Amino acid sequence: MFEKIKDTYQEIFKSYDDPSIEKHIKKIIEIDTYLPYSSTFFCITNTQDLTFEYISKNMKACLGYDVNTLKNGGMRYFWSRMHPDDIEHWLKALNGLMDFTLGEIKIEDRAKVTYTWNYRLKNEKDEYVNVVQNTTPLEFDTEDKPIIGLAHYTVLHPDLNMQVCASAKLLNEQNEYETIYFSNFSQKLLSNSISNRERDIIRLLVLNHSSKSIADKLNISPNTVDTHRRNILKKLNISSTGELIGMLKMNQNLI
Repeated sequence: MFEKIKDTYQEIFKSYDDPSIEKHIKKIIEIDTYLPYSSTFFCITNTQDLTFEYISKNMKACLGYDVNTLKNGGMRYFWSRMHPDDIEHWLKALNGLMDFTLGEIKIEDRAKVTYTWNYRLKNEKDEYVNVVQNTTPLEFDTEDKPIIGLAHYTVLHPDLNMQVCASAKLLNEQNEYETIYFSNFSQKLLSNSISNRERDIIRLLVLNHSSKSIADKLNISPNTVDTHRRNILKKLNISSTGELIGMLKMNQNLI
């Protein structure tokens, strides 16, 4: 299975052109010095040679790994700690995201996209925890494929039952992220009937935005927002926005 993972990455990023990332690493190191410890750490990832160019100090607090172990082992070591039941879904998620990027996202828009997916990973104590990874491309190769990324990893309690999902969001002209891709790779759920536009409206409702505010952010009319709200409640068979928000807190995979 590991060879399959390695071959997938090397095929996707075979046109790597040795981009310069020193300026990004320098700024990340500066920021990391002042950030508090939390359940999130970040890395600068190089998906051509499968290395971590930089690992933030929170990694030790989140997973317990020695920084040098992760630096020396790179992505190969990281992948070897993944739950075996999640690997196939995770591979499908990565391939789905890459196919969508190369086939559906304009070259000039690729620097405005952020990607999210999740999996279970074994920590230093050999206990599996849930990891949600969000990666934003920093550099692209000569064929405009993303190869250097800023990856944020949020570590969640192992008792949470999380299906492997993947999404892509594009920063629009109103400086708001809009969902342009979402798929659940563990199983097909009722929430898969929710459209990408409805997913964004749900996310903004949870952040306490009004219909007018949501309309401004997504460049649609307040009436359209209200229509989407009614459709969301109908699809999920719930009666109010308050119930929707409570449901979301129990099932983060919805968005």
